[in-house]
Amino acid sequence: MTNIVVLIKQVPDTWSERKLADGDFTLDREAADAVLDEINERAVEEALQIKEAAGEGEVTVLCAGPARATDAIRKALSMGADKAIHIQDDLMHGSDAVQTAYVLASALGTVEGVEMVIAGNEATDGRTGAVPAMIAEYLELPHLTHLRKLEVDGQTLRGERETDDGIFAVEASLPAIVSVNEKINEPRFPSFKGIMAAKKKEVNVVSLADLGVEADTVGLANAGSTVTGVTPKAEKTAGERVTDEGDGGTKVAEYLAAAKII
Repeated sequence: MTNIVVLIKQVPDTWSERKLADGDFTLDREAADAVLDEINERAVEEALQIKEAAGEGEVTVLCAGPARATDAIRKALSMGADKAIHIQDDLMHGSDAVQTAYVLASALGTVEGVEMVIAGNEATDGRTGAVPAMIAEYLELPHLTHLRKLEVDGQTLRGERETDDGIFAVEASLPAIVSVNEKINEPRFPSFKGIMAAKKKEVNVVSLADLGVEADTVGLANAGSTVTGVTPKAEKTAGERVTDEGDGGTKVAEYLAAAKII
């Protein structure tokens, strides 16, 4: 295994309040604490396990995001990834999933010796769950998605995909793109040594121009979908307390019937 590239993303912490920016209704990333998406930690862990089992190779993380995304990159490097590519360009603001996949595919085309690309099945901020497959289409590579198990046997990948209809065995030849779900592994905690080493590892910051991506192919103005308005969700009410005086069940049933739930 010469080189594994892991796609990572910095997202608003799920414990922070998320809101949309006034004006263009894009996600206000400055309004919440930012973290490396948890599913990306599992993707990094899977790449590291494959490298360790092979006894050779290199793990590169690829991230598109603003300057503060460096924190997420350093987290992946502290886990054990060897180096990183950071696509940092304000022109990407508001880009949709298709545009993002195109930019990531363009960046992957600049990495030599890539045999496998690993991503999470979906990011917690957008949840489109389609970017890895889109990248595979752009690069004309086989892709195995939503895997809960992955094995590498020479130039062959085998995995298990869990769906509502059951568990399916899937297979592809390298080079290939895979996405993993939360059942794939338990990510390691960065050691102190890993944290210190991450500060010295290479992070190559590139712009869209560096990748040969034209400005009119990305950004909110060129996105395939646009949010034109939002309505805040209603605040939770205190509810209604039912005192059971022997007829509690009847009162609950009457309440549910009035609300047309039953």
